[in-house]
Amino acid sequence: MKRRDFIKNTAVGGVLLPQFLNGFSLKAIAQTSLMPASGHEQINDRVLVLIQLNGGNDGLNTVIPVDQYGAYQAARPNIALPQNKVLKLNGADAMALHPALAEIQQLFNEGKAGIVQAVSYPKPNFSHFRATDIWMTGSDSDKVLNTGWAGRYLNDSFPGFPDKYPNEIMPDPLAIQVGSVVASAFQGPAFTMGLAISNPANFYNLIEDKTDATSNTRWGEQLAYLEKVSQKTDQYAGVIKKAALSITRQSEKYPAPGKNPLADQLKIVARLVAGGLRTKVYLVSTGSFDTHAKQAEPDDTTTGTHAQLLRRVSEAVGAFMDDLKGLNVADRVMGMTFSEFGRRIKSNASGGTDHGAAAPVFYFGNVVKAGVIGTNPQLPTTATVNDNVAMQYDFRSVYATVLQQWLNLPPNEVQQVLMGPFPLLPMV
Repeated sequence: MKRRDFIKNTAVGGVLLPQFLNGFSLKAIAQTSLMPASGHEQINDRVLVLIQLNGGNDGLNTVIPVDQYGAYQAARPNIALPQNKVLKLNGADAMALHPALAEIQQLFNEGKAGIVQAVSYPKPNFSHFRATDIWMTGSDSDKVLNTGWAGRYLNDSFPGFPDKYPNEIMPDPLAIQVGSVVASAFQGPAFTMGLAISNPANFYNLIEDKTDATSNTRWGEQLAYLEKVSQKTDQYAGVIKKAALSITRQSEKYPAPGKNPLADQLKIVARLVAGGLRTKVYLVSTGSFDTHAKQAEPDDTTTGTHAQLLRRVSEAVGAFMDDLKGLNVADRVMGMTFSEFGRRIKSNASGGTDHGAAAPVFYFGNVVKAGVIGTNPQLPTTATVNDNVAMQYDFRSVYATVLQQWLNLPPNEVQQVLMGPFPLLPMV
């Protein structure tokens, strides 16, 4: 494929590279305008893994307020979980977990997982697209940002990227997403700070095509920049392949390939971390949490769509943690879940829940401070379809905590990255 054909048929800034890692391929996305990076290098061996729950997870059927079970059952007569079926948490008698979350319950009771209750932001947005954008960029609900919160962190910590990288201090990709595109969370001021391991068609021949000289035009500048980005990504492809090939045995707790897509993604992350990559942030995702109807089976509310989704998450996280332990890298990794919003307090007539506000965030790792941060949401005795779970913690407090206390970003730079001060939480 000639470069001009590639530009004509592909969105400007997208480069796909050869297949690695069990059929996944690498993708780098970059904007064409270059801006200088600033800040300082912030290197340690800690890794942050973000798990996105696409669609808006129902927090009240994930972490059940058993101390208000009567109000909970009255608000959700068609999807409420039986009180004798929910999973108990050590030291947190007021709440319990969905029966599908057995592995997360075990991690919590072992002191390796925690819950931040009722996470949201002021004036929540109920659009999937906009709410996701807010979480990815770390913006206020009434502001639109063109950079992602993780992208700003990486831009601050690794000045001169991509021109000065890879180098001896940081020879590996700064961030990796397992997915078809690089999330806006990784967008820096001028270009993305990460790569995506994806499964679409392969455009690797672009890198090897040297027949066309780029013209001295705007298109020529874009083509030259794309070629530069593709060459940079090709350099990273080598270290990713080397890291992946160095690991030949992983946990047997993972489901068979293809049975749990989230587990498949986390298995790749564990392989790369154990293989020696010093990549700082990974992002994986799983979808279908937009449960407007048939969220639970009428004859057994512990089963159904939401149960299957939560089971997927719990099974994947449990296998991932077991894998990290077996690979001797568990102390280096902290993970957390997030979703663009929660659901309404009251269920609807279709056996589902509609777009809501606050929801819990799970976090996990060998060295986290386990437990529950916050209290159960206060449920009205007669909930209406307009009642939302009130926010207790701003999602940017979660980000501030992992940036400062896990990734060791100085407090003043945390404020710069998040564009304001946010209280830290006792997560680490």
